[in-house]
Amino acid sequence: QVRLVESGGGLVQPGGSLRLSCAASGSIFSFNIMGWYRQAPGKERELVATITSGGITNYLDSVKGRFTISRDNAKNTVYLQMNSLKPEDTAVYYCNTKQFVPTMVDYWGQGTQVTVSS
Repeated sequence: QVRLVESGGGLVQPGGSLRLSCAASGSIFSFNIMGWYRQAPGKERELVATITSGGITNYLDSVKGRFTISRDNAKNTVYLQMNSLKPEDTAVYYCNTKQFVPTMVDYWGQGTQVTVSS
């Protein structure tokens, strides 16, 4: 089993920055995809960014140029650097990892609150 522990959420003013971290522990296979999702009150959960173990990234269109996902494979940790934050970025952010061996398995963190407000 894989455990994901998130940190770094909080309250920030519009235009500010936050850096989220997610540390994974447990049985982690070499090839995996880690990412961040978010869910605002009354809205569906959406994928924010993903990164493969090889470093290939994908982003939600609305965060391109503002957010950067990265990972440290030696530490089994994924990061989300969030710059130029907007009120519409307010949500609970969830860390996720997908492993494909021996079969596809999804793991989730507990979520961390990000609030962008004056």
